[in-house]
Amino acid sequence: MAPTGTKKGILERLDAGEVVIGDGGFVFALEKRGYVKAGPWTPEAASEHPEAVRQLHREFLRAGSNVMQTFTFYASDDKLENRGHTQRFTGKQINEAACDLAREVANEGDALVAGGVSQTPSYLSCKSEDDVKATFKKQLDVFVQKNVDFLIAEYFEHVEEAEWAVQVLKTTGKPVAATLCIGPEGDLNGVSPGDCAVRLVKAGAQIVGVNCHFDPATCVKTVKLMKEGVEKAGLKAHYMSQPLAYHTPDCNRQGFIDLPEFPFSLEPRILTRWDVQKYAREAYDVGIRYIGGCCGFEPYHIRALAEELAPERGFTPAGSEKHGSWGSGLDMHTKPWVRARARRDYWEKLKPASGRPFCPSMSTPDGWGVTKGHADLMQQKEATSEEQLKALFNKANKDH
Repeated sequence: MAPTGTKKGILERLDAGEVVIGDGGFVFALEKRGYVKAGPWTPEAASEHPEAVRQLHREFLRAGSNVMQTFTFYASDDKLENRGHTQRFTGKQINEAACDLAREVANEGDALVAGGVSQTPSYLSCKSEDDVKATFKKQLDVFVQKNVDFLIAEYFEHVEEAEWAVQVLKTTGKPVAATLCIGPEGDLNGVSPGDCAVRLVKAGAQIVGVNCHFDPATCVKTVKLMKEGVEKAGLKAHYMSQPLAYHTPDCNRQGFIDLPEFPFSLEPRILTRWDVQKYAREAYDVGIRYIGGCCGFEPYHIRALAEELAPERGFTPAGSEKHGSWGSGLDMHTKPWVRARARRDYWEKLKPASGRPFCPSMSTPDGWGVTKGHADLMQQKEATSEEQLKALFNKANKDH
C-alpha cells in the first residue's frame, strides 16, 4: 500500500539504498518538558497538550527526520489504565490524536507517518496470545482508519510478543518494521539477536533492528548480529537502529532501566552531537539504513545524524542553517580561544569532563532478573499498594 500523496514509501526508499533518518525519544523529551509522567510513560499528551507534541514533531522534522512516529508508545488500553493510572481520554482518542498530529507535521516536509505499538502489560501478566493480539488490534484499527504510511512494532523485550505484534500488523498490507529493546545477549528469554531477527522476518517484518535500552555502540553491534543471522538463514531484510542517547557500557541484559540512575539522573551519560555523528557513520558502515534515536535523543542529536550522512543523502536539514559543520560557526565568537575551537579535529578528539569529581564513571546495575511470569511483574489495574511498595523497598535495601 503506497503512502499518501506522491511521497516515496519507506520500502521504496530503503530498496533504493537511501538513508532514512528516524526521529528521537518523545516520552523522555516530553517528560522533561512537563507533558509526560515518568513511571507510566504513557502518551496522553497527544490529547491533553497537542501543541507540545506538534512542536516536538516539527523540531525533529527541521532536524532532518524522514519519519514522524505517532506518539502512541504505551498507548494500549491495558497500559493506559495500569496501576491506578486514570485517563480523561480513551485509548482510541489518544491514538487518533497522535496520528493526526504526526500527519499534520509530516505533510510540512518529506516525511512519512509510522504508527507504532509496543510491549503490553497483558503479555507480562501471561495473558493468552489472543488477548495480547486483541490489544494490538485496537491500536491498529486506528492506524488503518488514519492511513499511516507504515507500521512499527517497537520496544519488545521478548521476541515472542514482537512476533505476535508483527503478525497482527502485517494483516494491513502496509510495510512493517520491528525493533526489540535487546543487546548482544539477546532477549530476556535468551534468544540470540540473530534468531530473534529471523523469527521477526518470518513473521512478516520487512525491516528489523533494535531500539532503546542500550547506547549506539551496543545497538549497532546487536543489529550487526541480527543481520548476520538473517543472511545465514537465506532471508532478506532492511535494518534499523534507534538507540538511547546515553552511554551504557555498564548495562546488563536488561539495559538502562537496571541502572541506578534510571530515569532521573541519566544526564551525565548523555551523548554529545559528535558522539552521534560517530554512531551515524558506524551504523551506515555495517549496512543499517534506517537510523534514528530513542530515549534521550533530542532534535540536535537527530540533526547530527543528518549532517554526518549528508554526503550520502545529498543535502543537510533545515536545522543546519543555524549550525556550522563541526563547530565552524564558532569563528564568529568574540573570544579568541573559542574561535580556536572552530575545527573538526578539536571536537573529534575532545574527552568531555563530567565536572563530578566524586562520581564513578560506571555503575552497578540492579540485576533483579525478573521477567515474564514472575509475581513481581504481574500487572494490575489497581494502584500499587503501600504493602507492595514496602516489599519492593525491602528487597532493594537487601540487595544493596
